[in-house]
Amino acid sequence: MIRIVNEHKLPQFNLALEEYALNYLDCSHPYVIIWQNEPSVIIGRNQNTLAEVNLKYVKEHNIHVVRRLSGGGAVYHDLGNLNFTFIVDGEKGVVSNFEFFTRPVIKALHSLGVKAEFSGRNDITIDGKKFSGNAQYWSKNRLLHHGTILFNSDLAVVQEALSVKTDKLQSKGIKSVRSRVTNIYPYMKTPVTIEEFKEILLKFMQEEQAGQDLILTPEQIAEVEKLKEKRYARWEWNFGESPECDVVKEQRFAGGKLELHLNIRTGRISDLRIFGDFFGTLPVQELAEKLNGRQYRESDVAAALEEVDFSQYFLGISPEEFLECMFS
Repeated sequence: MIRIVNEHKLPQFNLALEEYALNYLDCSHPYVIIWQNEPSVIIGRNQNTLAEVNLKYVKEHNIHVVRRLSGGGAVYHDLGNLNFTFIVDGEKGVVSNFEFFTRPVIKALHSLGVKAEFSGRNDITIDGKKFSGNAQYWSKNRLLHHGTILFNSDLAVVQEALSVKTDKLQSKGIKSVRSRVTNIYPYMKTPVTIEEFKEILLKFMQEEQAGQDLILTPEQIAEVEKLKEKRYARWEWNFGESPECDVVKEQRFAGGKLELHLNIRTGRISDLRIFGDFFGTLPVQELAEKLNGRQYRESDVAAALEEVDFSQYFLGISPEEFLECMFS
């Protein structure tokens, strides 16, 4: 397990680095990156940015807003938060196995007397409070798994920066964002600094496959910068243009939130956009394009869904649930 040394703090660069490592580094090796961002809101691949972020607050406080390649929900990063990334072969047993990649984090915390456990779809919790969310992205036969660790972040900013939909709060039976997240630092029996925790974490991540450090060359850094400018620094990627629509349908399922924006013209679906905090291996806009032009009739849409491998677009959401959302 080779560690990619990365001291950059700009989220646009760090997300570009993940993409570069996934697609362009020697694929015969697994990699791990432990990294931090300046204050940032990181949006899931399929989310509607305008619905997830308190734009006035993030602008006033100079908080970056950047979309990542992976699915899942929006998260807040600052220098009190650690991020970890694994890049491995996408073999059976690791794809969609979020718990597998959280084990080193849990073991590292147990060594410090912190009783952490895997919870739900993709979280790690202490006393029922979340401190880590995890997400995945696939490219060819390579898998990128990344997660957050709230070490000593400003939790008040989490609540202000994220505009969490009320249905998500109600579904979890809680009153606010702040009440359901926590930092790990207060739970440590023997407190350590965030820099010391990085090294402890790395030791557990490389427990079975220790490897050397990789320091990117100036040429490789230049390629990462190109990716950053091409994708992560662009408004079109981070916010995007959402067409005006007549119909908005949304529902929460066990596999995540599903939100459908569409127009209906002469009885047919047009301008369909699919948002949510779900996971999937293929871009949902591909599915939207297949449904545009179909009659807005449950039987017609159901027939279209039978023509595709639906599970590649949504993990944990069934075709029946998709139809329920669109036509309820």
